[in-house]
Amino acid sequence: MDRKSMTQLKFDKRLVHRRGWIKQEELKTELAALPDVADKIAPDEPEEPESPAPRSDPEPPSFG
Repeated sequence: MDRKSMTQLKFDKRLVHRRGWIKQEELKTELAALPDVADKIAPDEPEEPESPAPRSDPEPPSFG
């Protein structure tokens, strides 16, 4: 594996909790260096009251 792949695996969420995989201080430093992306979240959409939709069930087949 190349260096970039190893770095990505080192901080992989699924592997971080393995005993001896990474030091807590190193993880905290890496997490603190991540950019703030809070401005990328979608704004809340206003909730519309649910109105019962008209049922359009097809008629059951007749066997006779």
